[in-house]
Amino acid sequence: MKAEFTLAYNAAREAKAVANAVSPDNVELPPGLFVRTTRQKKKVYTRIECETRLQTFIASIDDLLACVTIAEKAFTAVKS
Repeated sequence: MKAEFTLAYNAAREAKAVANAVSPDNVELPPGLFVRTTRQKKKVYTRIECETRLQTFIASIDDLLACVTIAEKAFTAVKS
């Protein structure tokens, strides 16, 4: 199973904040799970590959989106 996400932001610093927030997910993953997040200018790209269970795949996507949401709320709060 594979999923690819592209998130676009208004500013490169916002994209950098989100990429940095989810990048720790790129290490120490269980066998059969691959998560890679990169940033280019105002966009964040994430690719998830799972060779194990559907539940693991869904949980990984849910975790990623939860971390993205928290990072977005943090920089929105700083702007206010």
